[in-house]
Amino acid sequence: MQQILVVEDESVIRTALRRLLERNGYGIAEAASVQEAESKHTLTDFDLIISDLRLPGAPGTDLIKKAGDVPVLIMTSYASLRSAVDSMRMGAVDYIAKPFDHGDMVAAVQRIIADHPTRRGDAAPQAPANGSPVTGIIGNCPAMVTLSEHIRKVAPTDSTVLVQGETGTGKELVARSVHQHSQRADKTLICVNCAAIPDTLIESELFGYEKGAFTGANASRMGLIEAADGGTLFLDEIGELPMEAQARLLRFIQEGEIRRIGSVHSRKVNVRLICATHRNLHALSAEGLFRQDLYYRINVLRLQLPALRERGKDILQLAERMLEVQSERLGKGSMTLSPRAIQAITTYQWPGNVRELEHAIERAVVLSEDTEIDNEALGIDLELVNVNRIRGHAGPALQTAYQAPRHITSDPAEDLSLEDYFQRFVLEHQDSMSETELAQKLGISRKCLWERRQRFEIPRKKSGGTSARRRKTAS
Repeated sequence: MQQILVVEDESVIRTALRRLLERNGYGIAEAASVQEAESKHTLTDFDLIISDLRLPGAPGTDLIKKAGDVPVLIMTSYASLRSAVDSMRMGAVDYIAKPFDHGDMVAAVQRIIADHPTRRGDAAPQAPANGSPVTGIIGNCPAMVTLSEHIRKVAPTDSTVLVQGETGTGKELVARSVHQHSQRADKTLICVNCAAIPDTLIESELFGYEKGAFTGANASRMGLIEAADGGTLFLDEIGELPMEAQARLLRFIQEGEIRRIGSVHSRKVNVRLICATHRNLHALSAEGLFRQDLYYRINVLRLQLPALRERGKDILQLAERMLEVQSERLGKGSMTLSPRAIQAITTYQWPGNVRELEHAIERAVVLSEDTEIDNEALGIDLELVNVNRIRGHAGPALQTAYQAPRHITSDPAEDLSLEDYFQRFVLEHQDSMSETELAQKLGISRKCLWERRQRFEIPRKKSGGTSARRRKTAS
């Protein structure tokens, strides 16, 4: 059982977290401060530490260095978002804004523990101290470290490589890295997008043709495979290749030779083949939509690219690097990301992956008149992102919390969720606290407090409260 230490000075939140995580199969220890965490527990015995940013005595970020290799997840309010981002730069594995949803918390815990196995000695592979980094690839998450290591091993060989990953993850960049680290680095790299060439032309483009082979063939033409002789051929989106072209490609892989359309003679070629696809070729071959023998021929060395949403802190690192490049290219000078932009970038799911992020950054640089980029310039609606994340992680009962107010139990010892805690706290204290005091106690902004009142249909008291009492005392 994985062990988690929860460091939180609010007993209600600490208890709710403990119950939530215990229900999901984790062992939980608690502390109310950094000092208590150190005195009562051995920090390196845990798989994960979840700590509030603001704690009595010392901030939660002090645990980052004290915990060694144990990942630290920081909890923070919206008002402290900039501090949360700073804590990530100090080494925190991630942050989560309060009040948060149970589904978000469980998903974050599962992802972090899977990416940082610390207690069983099976730590994620690290990049070797010597040797140059893989060209053009940015990222330090375990999946990207593994990918870089595999590229170093695969590149010097002449074996066929299959690169798999969602659209926009950077498959061509991986192919270029393999070529640049190979023995053919000084030779030609030919890149072909199989999905961009019409079915009627793909064979002539790949294999070439002789004069008079078909109507319009007024001269002989070399194909792209022949043009890559001595170098590397990258076939992107190979899953879109027509069956007829697949049969011809299979012979090229098996025999190392091609025959131009209209020719009776074969030509020997020495080409290293790299293929890429976002589709499941194994499933396609089982359905008869892709040649099974071709699949086994190209599936020799496989490189898997993670989706951007699975890369943790790499997202912010990529965004800042892209911002630096785009602002320099467009002559905008030094630009930074606002706290809301950082929150949007790190919580948005990025279905278009790195390509979508790159375009969003470029658009924001073009449209922003200030040196600080906000989430609106990125085109990301934070409220919609948060709702979609909850709908994606939570069950039907939790999803309805965003559609109607939930029943609040009267016994605080019962299974109290964080959303219930918000509602109960507001209802119990709005007669004795101002809106500003309520927001401060909850660790959110006044605007966020107003939005949550609207969401849970908790009307704001028009009389009573601190202001009313002060007026009564004054009279």
